[in-house]
Amino acid sequence: MAYELEEIRTGQEIFYYLLENHELREDNEPLLYKAYTEQEEVQNLVKSQGEIAGSNIERYGNVIYLIPKEENNFLGFSKAQLRDVLCKSNATDKDYYLSQFVILTLLVEFFDGQGSSSKTREYIKVGELQNCISKRLKEGADNVNEEEEETAGIAFSNILEAYEALRSDEKGSRARTTKEGFLHQILIFLQKQGLIEYVEQDEMIKTTKKLDNFMDWNLLNQNNYQRVLRVLGGNRHEQN
Repeated sequence: MAYELEEIRTGQEIFYYLLENHELREDNEPLLYKAYTEQEEVQNLVKSQGEIAGSNIERYGNVIYLIPKEENNFLGFSKAQLRDVLCKSNATDKDYYLSQFVILTLLVEFFDGQGSSSKTREYIKVGELQNCISKRLKEGADNVNEEEEETAGIAFSNILEAYEALRSDEKGSRARTTKEGFLHQILIFLQKQGLIEYVEQDEMIKTTKKLDNFMDWNLLNQNNYQRVLRVLGGNRHEQN
């Protein structure tokens, strides 16, 4: 397919904007948004550039997102980078997988994968989330044997060991060696990524529209959601 020079230029402009800002909102850039949504040639060019850059270009509502693929360590984060950002110094794989379990638990508490929108609550308190993490880890370690852990993809006993190695501090320490500080660091990271609103003074967590859209349109089909529940040992919305 032959493209006009202006189409190529517009496609490059949109892709560069996405590289710089990670998202393109209709309200902020109406001309670029219109070009992407109304010109198939421009949209194909942008998606092609995204594919070459190891990313997906997706539109949810009136926002176009650049979403790095899982193995994209240039536009996204590598395992080592996430471990450095989220965990204490000299962290092990157990600490890293604990951080991912925390994020997974947060998602499950907000989204149930049912109906036209998967979101079931507007906020969660930090203390409640911490209790959910502790409860799910202990239930998993008690109820899932080694063979089942391998099938589920989560070694509950190892992650629980990493969690219990963190100190508890009722004064709300921000040190990553405490449960409270470890959770705080993860919430700050998610907020910087535009996925949650973390109201520290009220110890309250809310999701952003970006995360709501991503969960509804990209992650939460029934197969994915049921797998998450099996991994966490939950069965809250079992269907007949």
